[in-house]
Amino acid sequence: MKISARNTLTGTIKAIEEGVVNNEVTIELAPNVELTAVVTKASCERLGLTVGGNACAIIKASSVMVGVE
Repeated sequence: MKISARNTLTGTIKAIEEGVVNNEVTIELAPNVELTAVVTKASCERLGLTVGGNACAIIKASSVMVGVE
């Protein structure tokens, strides 16, 4: 598979929180470094995502927002 996104982060699926329509998938990239993505339940099932499995987070965005209190 070839993709245009330059930010690909590989890790292990640490948790999947199921919702009615969407699931929150937490990927551990390194010890104590996690990324959480929201994907549809259908995509989660189609990709066969399971806790303990490997996954890539592919990030493609033209801007990133940062905020502070």
